[in-house]
Amino acid sequence: MTIAAILQGKGCDVVQVQSTDSVLSVVTLLADRRIGCVPVVDGGQVVGIFSERDVVYRLAQQGAEALNHTVADVMTRPAITIDDQMPVIHALSLMTKRRIRHLPVVKGSDLIGLVSIGDLVKFRIDNIESEAAALRDYIQTA
Repeated sequence: MTIAAILQGKGCDVVQVQSTDSVLSVVTLLADRRIGCVPVVDGGQVVGIFSERDVVYRLAQQGAEALNHTVADVMTRPAITIDDQMPVIHALSLMTKRRIRHLPVVKGSDLIGLVSIGDLVKFRIDNIESEAAALRDYIQTA
């Protein structure tokens, strides 16, 4: 079970921003799309990740002035990325160890998707439930 299987199910469309975008414009985007983070992509390469956490930390430090900064000033960098061949369990382990909730998925240097810890947990639960159902069916027909 690899990340590629998750991307097949959820798709590869990723909302992304540039490091030169204003924090206010990206906060508005997060709110409008009801999402928690976006990868920051410059020149086709993932250079960071901008999340709700980044905004909260910067607001605590600078107040409303933080909204006038660029994403480059606030984002987490470098972004921790994975490829689509990584096993789901390894991605879950990475997220737990690094205390992150989103991972950009890259192929070469191209962004091909974004997975959240919720995506990974849902995928694991669905697979476990499917295996349990198959075992129940096997036992009942044996």
